[in-house]
Amino acid sequence: MQEEYVEAVLAVAELIPESKVLSYGDIAALLDSGGPRQVGAVMSAHGNAVAWWRVIRASGAAPQGHERQALEHYLQESTALRGDTAAAPVPGKNPPWRVDMKSARWNPQEAEFELIDAVAGALHDASDPAPEASADSDLRMSVPRGELRL
Repeated sequence: MQEEYVEAVLAVAELIPESKVLSYGDIAALLDSGGPRQVGAVMSAHGNAVAWWRVIRASGAAPQGHERQALEHYLQESTALRGDTAAAPVPGKNPPWRVDMKSARWNPQEAEFELIDAVAGALHDASDPAPEASADSDLRMSVPRGELRL
């Protein structure tokens, strides 16, 4: 995985405030790069560097295998939850609670979007370097044959 992508995912995760969450897909959409699985892979390998419990599945389920630790953080931060948080966990089954995505999903404000856009821009600049123009290169758009039909 590209180092720039890892840094971009972690930078967005660092921006998520206490008691708020984003899904893996939300981060991919904000970066306009990758998808939920790529973000999940970054968080799995490097998420301990940030508040990992704030990046979750779109269903509101905590990161798999870390539900107990995540619940402690959610309760400490007063993250909106639904279901029975007091029920004893059953091995091999999802816990009977989830983050209430409708209430807890982070909606960045304009200044925060500017930071996210800067992170996404740096990622795209790093992964899509501008083509070098040369004296004999023709960077003009080609002329379509016939007409476009919808």
